[in-house]
Amino acid sequence: MQVNNRALSDLVKSDQSLTSQIAEIIRRDPSLSARLLRMVNSVYFGLSARVNNIEEAVFFLGLRQIRELSMATPVIEELERLQSNSPTPLPWKELWSHSIGTAVLTREILRATPLAIDDETDYLAGLLHNVGKVVMAYSFPDELLEVTQTSHATSADVCAHERRLIGWDHAQIGAHYLERHQLSEEITLTVRYHNAPDQAPRQRLFAAAVQVADHLVRHAGISGGFEKVEPVKADAWLGLSGWKILYGVDGPETTLARAHVANALQRLPSMLGGLI
Repeated sequence: MQVNNRALSDLVKSDQSLTSQIAEIIRRDPSLSARLLRMVNSVYFGLSARVNNIEEAVFFLGLRQIRELSMATPVIEELERLQSNSPTPLPWKELWSHSIGTAVLTREILRATPLAIDDETDYLAGLLHNVGKVVMAYSFPDELLEVTQTSHATSADVCAHERRLIGWDHAQIGAHYLERHQLSEEITLTVRYHNAPDQAPRQRLFAAAVQVADHLVRHAGISGGFEKVEPVKADAWLGLSGWKILYGVDGPETTLARAHVANALQRLPSMLGGLI
């Protein structure tokens, strides 16, 4: 039984909500409940005693992470269903591990910028940036198989290969898919330009944050999904167009940003350990 996301969203946004009300809705979704308890008991929180109560877990996690977890759970479940029905064995878990990691770091990156965000757009943009690969797996399985069996030096090479075979790359396919589902421009343009944020007509900060987050997650050893791409070396993200959009070429902002990124990277494995 899938959680009522609208009811949960309304509760966590309300100042009047009680922990018991939120816990009651979460209990209706076994998958979300399991992930909630797994996250709060991960080493990230460093609790001395194991938490087995949903209300206690809600208290320790806080409302914002509850929202993130509730958004991640349906995506994970959908990818799990796709995995079980896929005609070709694909590393689905790697794809959604990367997607959630990118979502977490996109939020961390944008938190250190002047951009004011009062909803979940930053998290969703990171979470959905590779949704085009899911569409490719079912609409273009043969072409995707060729891409996955070819080694590439960079993500740009992967996109170029996809365009040669299909006419569109996974970013374009994903953006089109999300547009048809009437998601906001912030998300659709971010997905469309997350590999080339300097080309985005609008929403460059979002696209830049996702590009940098994507590289950071791959540097942490969580690949982008299906394709074979060379590992991302330390500080390679400093040369990205997204980094320059976010922080400029050099100066005090870059120094602070590098420290912020290093801290986020250090915490990423524990955060993902609870979500996945």
